[in-house]
Amino acid sequence: MEMQQPLDAAVGRDSIDWTREYQAILRAYEQAGGSPAVLRAGRVAALVVNANRVLGIINVPGVTIDAEPLSDGVQMRIVAAPGACLDRPVHLCFGMLPETGTQRIIAEYEIGAGAQVEFLAHCTFPNARDLQHTMEAQVHVGEGACLRYTEAHYHGPYGGVVVEACADVAVAAGGRYFSTFSLTHGRVGRLLIDYTADVDDSGVVDLASMVYGTGNDDIEVREAVRLNGRGARGLAKTRIAVRDQAHSRVFTTAEGNAPGTRGHMDCAEIVRGNAVAKNVPTVIVRNDGAHVTHEAAIGSVNQKELETLMARGLDEDTAVDVIIRGMLGQL
Repeated sequence: MEMQQPLDAAVGRDSIDWTREYQAILRAYEQAGGSPAVLRAGRVAALVVNANRVLGIINVPGVTIDAEPLSDGVQMRIVAAPGACLDRPVHLCFGMLPETGTQRIIAEYEIGAGAQVEFLAHCTFPNARDLQHTMEAQVHVGEGACLRYTEAHYHGPYGGVVVEACADVAVAAGGRYFSTFSLTHGRVGRLLIDYTADVDDSGVVDLASMVYGTGNDDIEVREAVRLNGRGARGLAKTRIAVRDQAHSRVFTTAEGNAPGTRGHMDCAEIVRGNAVAKNVPTVIVRNDGAHVTHEAAIGSVNQKELETLMARGLDEDTAVDVIIRGMLGQL
């Protein structure tokens, strides 16, 4: 379905059930931090998906979105033309309204040489009690292109969702890829982030993840940055907080495989209650002109900050939450 009009017009007002589904997914989209007004305006490139139904697509000059339903999800391809420079982000909404089910998204992003594109993706599962969502993405950033991808999740209050977000990213010479993943409101459930990035000459990759786990949430982050081209640079930055009985595991790898490459891994985690956090950084250097570093810190909240907030009238749980959200907001 390809259109230039607002998505409100695209869903088809002759079908009440379809319209109700569309309005419901927009409400869920807003819970994840998205702006329904932007989608309704119809002036931005956009894709809205509920389960395996493509509720609407808007294409704009320079960006083409194709999406087809699968039995258990959607297969999509987004192409930014060489040299395209969008003044507004591309908006993506992936959601499931039922309490149970499976959603599989197979995605391909092709960013042409010299293109400058930003994506705002919101994944929302507000009623999830026994639900699985998988994202399998292939991303290619062309020579001299820049892709900024911001992904925010909302999983509802029950912790009944399993999310596996996997991406293979290839950045060509002089290309830049910036990715931010956040899941800081509602329960996490079970989360796996698995990203691998290969970077060519003078390319840049910046991966950032921030997650707040409570209850019995289980979080695993696996990120690998392979600096294969001369002068390539990479950063993997993780901010995770776990409390109650939640668990987190972070495995980051940075490889310096060419002269002049610079890589860094930066992980900070806060632990409260009976939660457990684990961090395993791996540094691999295959060229004597490469330089790769890492730093990791795991511990409780800063006691002085805690005492200061409590002295201003906050109870301990609220004060801890304020400190944690402040750390997560640093990205």
